[in-house]
Amino acid sequence: MKIALINENSQAAKNELIAATLTKVVEPMGHTVFNYGQYSAEDTAALTYVQNGILAAILLNSGAADYVVTGCGTGSGAMLACNTFPGVICGLVIDPSDAYMFAQINDGNAIALPFAKGFGWGAELNLQYIFEKLFECEGGQGYPRDRVIPEQRNKKILDAVKAVAYNDLISILNGIDQDLLKGAIAGPKFKEYFFANSKDEVLTSYIKSLLA
Repeated sequence: MKIALINENSQAAKNELIAATLTKVVEPMGHTVFNYGQYSAEDTAALTYVQNGILAAILLNSGAADYVVTGCGTGSGAMLACNTFPGVICGLVIDPSDAYMFAQINDGNAIALPFAKGFGWGAELNLQYIFEKLFECEGGQGYPRDRVIPEQRNKKILDAVKAVAYNDLISILNGIDQDLLKGAIAGPKFKEYFFANSKDEVLTSYIKSLLA
């Protein structure tokens, strides 16, 4: 699995810690982490939580990432921004039980974490345990296990609703503020990671035109 990490500007100083913790947990599982930044508070390519959502949508819809780990001060803004877009099901995850139940019940493809609120002693341990519970086994298996059939049915219903609730992603990207959009893909590692991993030729061509 290709897992993308995206941090926004207010919590960019924690990117190194988050990336190291995520990598330590998931690489032994066979997953690969792609750190899209923001890498530090001084980065010229700064990301707002709204741009986190834009970038997450581009990565997930193109297949450049299979899963997105993002967040902001409370996690709520990043979650809302991600869920604004088609092809993204993002949960707010605060503790390991949130991570496990979101994976098993909702079977989403992105989480938003609070990187300021409650981020005190043991924060790196909480991150480690969250990532372990999130990625330790295949999602969508139900919790509790006797709920698996209705939960899987509800997930399919949600996917069908989302499929008709949004315009296609390129139409959405064309309609939003273009400076906001271009800022979301301005990170120093974006071109390297995205073009090596994107599976959607149409979306890839569109992104190339934006960067030209």
